[in-house]
Amino acid sequence: MTAGPTPPPTIQVEEMTVHFDAGRAGFWGQKRLRIHAVDGVSFHIEKGETLGLVGESGSGKSTTGRAILRRVPTVSGRILFRGEDVTRARDDALRPLRRDMQLVFQDPYASLNPRMRIVDIVAEPMIVHGTAKNTSEAADRVAALLERVGLPPDAGRRYPHAFSGGQRQRVGIARALALRPEFIVADEPVSALDVSIRAQIVNLMQDLQKEFSLTYLFIAHDLAVVRHISHRIAIMYAGRIMEVAERDALYESPIHPYTEALLSAVPVPDPEVQKRRRRIVHTGEPPDPLSPPAGCRFQSRCPLVVDRCRSEEPPLADRGGGHWAACWER
Repeated sequence: MTAGPTPPPTIQVEEMTVHFDAGRAGFWGQKRLRIHAVDGVSFHIEKGETLGLVGESGSGKSTTGRAILRRVPTVSGRILFRGEDVTRARDDALRPLRRDMQLVFQDPYASLNPRMRIVDIVAEPMIVHGTAKNTSEAADRVAALLERVGLPPDAGRRYPHAFSGGQRQRVGIARALALRPEFIVADEPVSALDVSIRAQIVNLMQDLQKEFSLTYLFIAHDLAVVRHISHRIAIMYAGRIMEVAERDALYESPIHPYTEALLSAVPVPDPEVQKRRRRIVHTGEPPDPLSPPAGCRFQSRCPLVVDRCRSEEPPLADRGGGHWAACWER
């Protein structure tokens, strides 16, 4: 019996580039300035997989997630959802796509309307997309969702101010699940929460992933959290992907110098082990996003830099076993 065709990845990003207008400069404003937020990024996410996207602030992580969801325009490249090119999809094609691709926001305090009851917040996507006529019709489904994310039975009747940060993020997750999506971008969903609450939210997201066959792009700067939830991890710096690998391979055998520096900053809960660890600190300034240099984006801070790094951009090359890295010297 022959096997059927292999299904395409849930998300396939090919050489995606996103620039933002930053005004004009020069005499009479003749020079148009553009922020190079994301430049030529490529990766894929299989069905049911979590890809952790890691990098420092300003690396382009959130922009990448929003570009995939078509919330910011791309300059070039392609975005494929279940094998279908959605890069230039128009409004009539985007509307059903929105049901299958949702976002969990970073700040649970700013992402919920303080003037709406929780039942109205969670029911709103159902009403907008026509799966319910009004809040009353959606009330039972909303109650089931709120119970599933661990909120009390009376949560729907209350307002956001009555909840803690962790509870508000549970509301945000329930809202993202309201349309039964296939793909969710989680944009630093635990960074604004207390440390004691983060593990609960991450564990909840893992349970929901198994129950609803969800695919995640999990954006974060906390490598300890990313290791717990991700199957594979992509390291991003100054708008470029530096390294992609299976979770354990990345932590145990990093290739790129930037990845090594990030991992050296992750604290270990054993004081004796922590004392023996070597902390890697790279000096130098990150590149100017208005005028990124030729060659490798990490050249100004890399201890391995050579002339080739300043003139040729290293490709993201397969180093075996699904481990990819962009470095001339490794």
